[in-house]
Amino acid sequence: MLEVQGLNQFYGGSHILRDLAFEARMGEVTVLLGRNGVGKTTLLKSLMGVVPLKTGSVKLDGVDLTRAPPYERVRAGVGYVPQGREIFGRLTVEDNLRMGLATRPGGTAIPPELFELFPVLQQMLQRRGGDLSGGQQQQLAIARALAAGPKLLMLDEPTEGIQPSIIKDIGRVIRMLADRKTMAIVLVEQYYDFAAELADQYLVMERGQIVARGRGADMASDGVRQRMSI
Repeated sequence: MLEVQGLNQFYGGSHILRDLAFEARMGEVTVLLGRNGVGKTTLLKSLMGVVPLKTGSVKLDGVDLTRAPPYERVRAGVGYVPQGREIFGRLTVEDNLRMGLATRPGGTAIPPELFELFPVLQQMLQRRGGDLSGGQQQQLAIARALAAGPKLLMLDEPTEGIQPSIIKDIGRVIRMLADRKTMAIVLVEQYYDFAAELADQYLVMERGQIVARGRGADMASDGVRQRMSI
């Protein structure tokens, strides 16, 4: 579903991402692991088009998105949940969800499935996003990204600052979405146990490069936890 080749990114004179290449397959969770500062968030921003690529190519379902602006990537089927959630705090939950439908025709209804995945959102439709707890805001951010029915869902550390009970709910939803075989999921995560539980494929980044990769079932035997703690 997602094909990345030869991706390089710079900030000023700093070479942040170095010749990255990987695929994320339909119906699988591809987990991207690494310590702070290795380039994980920069990679997602580059795939979303928020940061223009210096070199390389990005294709989604065979369509070249390398030079496409973010809104065209959303129309092509890219959903993005940024680190820190970035919901609209002064808008209601309902209006936040409608923002996820911005590329759809006017009057498009909020998909009822979103409330099946995250029942708490239906109870809080008229509350302002800023009044929700951190965990509820994270659920709202994921639901907003799902509203347009993406082919690729990218999540940047969705467990950050979230209470354990909601982490379990988010993990359940991610696994359910992958098992439907309708999208590819790229999950950036530092919480090893959460990542290992969900990963169909793993990638480990160090200093802007992918230094290890494999199947999720092999993470323990491949020593991924030890590599992340070095």
